Amino acid sequence: MTTVLADPAKMIAKGAPHVIHNDAELDAYTEALFHLTALAHRTRSEEAAIELLTLLIERYEAEHYPIPSSDAVSVVRFLLEHQNLTQRDLIPEFGSESAVSMFLSGQRKLTLDQVRRLSSRFHLSSDVFIQGSR
Repeated sequence: MTTVLADPAKMIAKGAPHVIHNDAELDAYTEALFHLTALAHRTRSEEAAIELLTLLIERYEAEHYPIPSSDAVSVVRFLLEHQNLTQRDLIPEFGSESAVSMFLSGQRKLTLDQVRRLSSRFHLSSDVFIQGSR
């Protein structure tokens, strides 16, 4: 065992990062993470702290603030609304306005080609459009 981990309980008692248990700790860890990531030139220790804080924050948020999955139609409708687009704007991705309409009304699922085009247009992972299409 390395000297650093010889007494992990003592290390944590001295204030080393630990599992986040509440929103106050989340806020403190997030603030510390923002401070570290804002540094222009980081040391190895600072990089390691960024990695550890990120893991701890992600774990807490995944447990306490999960992002609900959404269907592809809802995702596309959200993108249309928030980017002030119309169905016609998606003709290049779908091939025709009727194909866009049929998809948005739930009459058709996305093809693999449409998923690729939507992913490219909106700079999102294709998973975003595939999850709700199954």
